[in-house]
Order: sequence, then C-alpha cells, then structure tokens
Amino acid sequence: MNRDLARKATAEAVGTALLVAIVVGSGIYAQRLSPDDIGLQLLENSIATGAGLVALILAFGSVSGAHFNPVVSIADRVLGGLTTKELAVYVPAQVLGACVGAIVANLMFELDAVTLSTHTRSSGGLWLGEVVATFGLLMVILGVVRSGRASTAPFAVGGYIAAAYWFTSSTSFANPAVTVGRMLSDTFAGIKPSSAPAFVVAQLAGGALAVGLARFLYPDLPAADMVVPHAHTDVA
Repeated sequence: MNRDLARKATAEAVGTALLVAIVVGSGIYAQRLSPDDIGLQLLENSIATGAGLVALILAFGSVSGAHFNPVVSIADRVLGGLTTKELAVYVPAQVLGACVGAIVANLMFELDAVTLSTHTRSSGGLWLGEVVATFGLLMVILGVVRSGRASTAPFAVGGYIAAAYWFTSSTSFANPAVTVGRMLSDTFAGIKPSSAPAFVVAQLAGGALAVGLARFLYPDLPAADMVVPHAHTDVA
C-alpha cells in the first residue's frame, strides 16, 4: 500500500469510527436522558447523527472522499471514481473503524467494550426501509455530484440521514459497515447479529438501484469522487 492510499484508508477508518461512536454514543445518552420517551430518544439520536455527518465529511472529504460506507465506495467504483485496489482497502478500513467506534462508545459510557446486541430488527417492512434509505442516500449524493455542487454534499447527506431516521421503518442504517459496528452494542442503536445480514443485502440492493437510476437520469455522469472530491496526489 502506497502512502497516499494508506492516508485515505486511515481517513476512512477514523471517520467511520467517529460516525459509529456518534450513532451509538448519542443513542446511549438519549436512553439515559429520556428513558420513558422513545420518540425523543430518536430525535436526539437523529440530530446528533446528522450534525456529526456534516462535520465528519467536511473534515475528511479532502483526503478520502469521506465515504464511511461500503455501498458508497462500491458505487464510486462502478462509476469510475475509485480503483479496484482503493475499494479493496476502503471497505475493510470502514468495517474496522465501525467496530472500533462502537467499542469506544460503549467504553465512554462505562459499558462492557463489546456486548452483542439483542435488538431484533427483522421484517419485510424493515428490509424495504433499508432499500429505500440506501437508495435515497445514493441518489442524494449522485444528484449533488451531477449538479456540480459537491461542496454542498456534507449538508445534503447529513440532512438526508437525519430525515431518513424518521421516514424509514428501519431508522436508516443505510451502511453495511455501520450495521456491523452496531451489532457490538446492546443499546438503543444496536442490531442483533442475526438481523444484520438481511439489512446488508437490502442496503446493497438499494445502492444498485440508485446506480442504475443515476445512469439513466444522468447519462453523462462524470467519474467523480463521492462524497467530496479528494486529491489524488501523494504528499511527502
């Protein structure tokens, strides 16, 4: 791995770790602050996640594109923004980062480092919710890139995810790496390991549908980095 790719992989790992720490940590705190109001818990969790995404994409976008999501990276590879080698490095970095983020969140709130979630999320409606959530996320990203307004992507993505917490039945995981990380915390944001594979399949299906529609809507879609364009030059 060359130095430039190592830098990108590090950005993806650290960014995804912070994202999952935000999702899981705010979920834990929401449960403690509002123990008798699930709606308020979701509001607190969604605001923290949306705001955190904006900050993280702004911080890491210039290095790696701030994907933090294997589906985004796969779509970027299909559309020519990533090489196969980069994809092969990005995805493990994202999954590893997600697991570390969940562990750190657990420890911050003085829980066991790893406690597998017992929160079952398994039904046709939830799987459809993940297809919709991931499809919408990719369409937002691709539409922003196609419009030439990539600099607004952090705000578009953060806003979409905050909204998708509320309009999708699954509360919008929309990310295989985050799904894996959330298996490691038996808290508000957790997902039972046996429920995770179907969520990942639904997310991949939503991503594939979005790439297909984007090719039709934007036939001249450029090979552009997602979410935020990043430099490809190696810095000594």
